[in-house]
Amino acid sequence: MRKTILIIAMALTVVTSGAQSFRDVINADPQKSASSYKAYPTPSGKLTPAPKGYKPFYMSHYGRHGSRFLIDPKQYSRPIALLAHADSLGLLTPDGKYALQAARAMAAEAYNRYGELTKLGAQQHRQIANRMSQRFPEIFRDTTATIDARSTVVIRCILSMENELQELLRHNAKLKVTCDASEHDMYYMNNYKDTLVARLRHEPAVKSTYDKWVKSHVDNRPLMHRLFNSAAYADTISTCNTLAADLFHLATIAQNSEIADKVNLYRLFTTDELYHLWQQTNIRWYLYYGASAVSGGRMPWAERPLVRDIVEKADSCLKLNHPNATMRFGHDSVVLPLVCLLDIDGYGTSTADIDSLEAYNWINTNIYPMACNVQFVFYKPIDPASKKPILVKVLLNEEEATLPIAAYPIPSAEERGSMGIPYYSWQDVRNYLLSKCNSTK
Repeated sequence: MRKTILIIAMALTVVTSGAQSFRDVINADPQKSASSYKAYPTPSGKLTPAPKGYKPFYMSHYGRHGSRFLIDPKQYSRPIALLAHADSLGLLTPDGKYALQAARAMAAEAYNRYGELTKLGAQQHRQIANRMSQRFPEIFRDTTATIDARSTVVIRCILSMENELQELLRHNAKLKVTCDASEHDMYYMNNYKDTLVARLRHEPAVKSTYDKWVKSHVDNRPLMHRLFNSAAYADTISTCNTLAADLFHLATIAQNSEIADKVNLYRLFTTDELYHLWQQTNIRWYLYYGASAVSGGRMPWAERPLVRDIVEKADSCLKLNHPNATMRFGHDSVVLPLVCLLDIDGYGTSTADIDSLEAYNWINTNIYPMACNVQFVFYKPIDPASKKPILVKVLLNEEEATLPIAAYPIPSAEERGSMGIPYYSWQDVRNYLLSKCNSTK
């Protein structure tokens, strides 16, 4: 009995500390509340050296476009219209006036650029390419190397691809590069036409789970009372949840453009409000794209065509006699379910208890910021006559990551070097990826 109580207490401690810890993260850095609007962070970790006798030979990559403006112009016009009307009646507080001024400035910057790549977004991809070239010169600085790059048909993704390729060519003008953006490849680059997943996303259980959580956790009335100087008027705002969401999205997207140092809409929110708005987004994305048990863990299935493409392209490219790379440029709505489908770093966790996500370390901001990417780096034996297997490791946002399979057993300490993050046998990874594709018809 005592052991049972101890286990329960430990579990509650994990849940409590997990939830509290990300609130503290947001308190220290409000920009971490931005979820998919978080500007790409510079990777902090150093890469584990390749095992003795191996060198990088091939990279398979999927990356999101870089920083952008908001896609829907109503996300700018809607809060401006509501706040401007109240201002005409003399009903805005100083905070309300600041919100209106900032929203107008952001709308002017984004006018007719909705959803487009910002200068920061282009810079992010050049920086990622620069690190690729520095980290894996055996691939990207070899004079015989080839790159096959594909993008979805969305302009911000095409420009992200072009910026990354141009930077790689700056380091190695002899790279042989092909690139394309075609509806022909959309079935695996952005499989938004998957009718099964689309239907699951709108199941009553998904909607009721989300709506129930929002109703019990989110209260935007205090924010309304800080924006409007009449409590009676503030209480008549029937779209208060929409206004709060619009201002929150403006606050979080600002870091992605040149207006970042001119406005600060985070000042409108308390830490608890930012935390709950972040939680709301975290839960929504988990229900829609993660392996939520509410949908039987099936939401990530949409990325099975992409996983199969990763396997097929690797099988082909590893047979070549020169280094090469396959690069794909798309969207956060692909990166997130791909990471969940493959259970990279444990993000494939499946639970119906959406309040436990932070205890499982399921933090969306860490998975899919602007320019997020997954890199499979393949290593071949230096000795062509060697019978050693091809190895592969996974990088999530350029940080070494894990898969839920056994690492390749590297026998001696000398060969392991400073091995921390595991290298995997490609054959084991290949079998694992195909099992994800073939788990259901």
